[in-house]
Amino acid sequence: MNILDSLQKLVMESGFASFFITDGGWKNLIMVLLAFALLYLGIVKKYEPLLLCGIAFGCLLTNLSYFVGQGENALYHPELWAAFLDETSPYYHSYGHIMSNAGLLDFFYIGVKAGIYPSLIFLGVGAMTDFGPLLANPKSLLLGAAAQLGVFLAFFLAICIGFTGPEAASIGIIGGADGPTAIYLTSKLAPQLLGPIAIAAYSYMALIPMIQPPLMKLMTTEKMRKVKMEQTREVSKKEKIIFPIVVATFVILLLPSTAPLIGCLMLGNLFRECGVTDRLSDTAQNALMNIVTIFLATSVGATMVAQSFLNWKTLMIIGLGLVSFMISTIGGLFGGRVMYRLSGGRINPLIGSAGVSAVPMAARVSQDVAKKYNKSNYLLMHAMGPNVAGVIGSAIAAGFLLSIFGG
Repeated sequence: MNILDSLQKLVMESGFASFFITDGGWKNLIMVLLAFALLYLGIVKKYEPLLLCGIAFGCLLTNLSYFVGQGENALYHPELWAAFLDETSPYYHSYGHIMSNAGLLDFFYIGVKAGIYPSLIFLGVGAMTDFGPLLANPKSLLLGAAAQLGVFLAFFLAICIGFTGPEAASIGIIGGADGPTAIYLTSKLAPQLLGPIAIAAYSYMALIPMIQPPLMKLMTTEKMRKVKMEQTREVSKKEKIIFPIVVATFVILLLPSTAPLIGCLMLGNLFRECGVTDRLSDTAQNALMNIVTIFLATSVGATMVAQSFLNWKTLMIIGLGLVSFMISTIGGLFGGRVMYRLSGGRINPLIGSAGVSAVPMAARVSQDVAKKYNKSNYLLMHAMGPNVAGVIGSAIAAGFLLSIFGG
């Protein structure tokens, strides 16, 4: 073999050539460009950068590592996971075969498929979250529940369009505005949709300051938006310690499928509040949260393989996700209006929009909108009640859907 032949072989087997001479290679090129766009949004526009940057780079890796001659991916092999889970597959009991052919991102993806990463993220969220505002005003739980309306309406809409039950459940949970919950449920029910659902969930969370204010203005009057709420009572340390124990016990007994998410959320909160596990709380909030975020984001991005991502189903998922999120916001605001009426005008209905889970961004948006109409208004702590209630509510909604479709 002469030098010219060697160079020609090198060029023809390069990834650059695969974009143009491989069947469907142009789709990989589009996904690479999409990854660049997502990196721009994460780095320059700062849209959920901690997750979006990892997702975008995972997408970049999985679409760059396409083997021109073999028609397979160097880093991510969804067909291995299908063989791993399919009882009829000859490789079902051959872990050695599957693992020996796995790539780097396949090993990362184990944590997603097993539900490890989302649960550990919830551990960190629990350690960072103060449930005091919810305990000070338990009625906030109703607003967190009302904000799950979009989850179930989008589910039925997806069924009508033609999605299967498990797929519709995974799409509907986008309305909970809780990325780890969406990833957890989708990895269990419809892993083939993980890429578009994760992108939709985190994109709409990042766009809360743009999506919610028009809906808040539509659903409330100026008089309602000006309502100044009284300061909430101080919550005792004992209440804060008992709360995660009681919630974990009751919710898990009611819906055992919520155990991974609710259990980790409440364990993290117990670390925060009990006063004797400061080191564990600090680790859950910082080191562990950061490590898991890297693995979660990169492995989720790896599922955005061109051949499965670029289709009409992806566009429908993104559209249904937006509908789900908007209806959830409207549901929370409607609950806020009901409370406004029942309280004789003492509750500002804007806090209802914070029931969509995204902590603490949704609560900050409620505060910002209220302050435009009443400079002395300070709704943040009041809005944090529905906000943390939404975290619990979205996990319960996911557990309910998982118990129905999870088999």
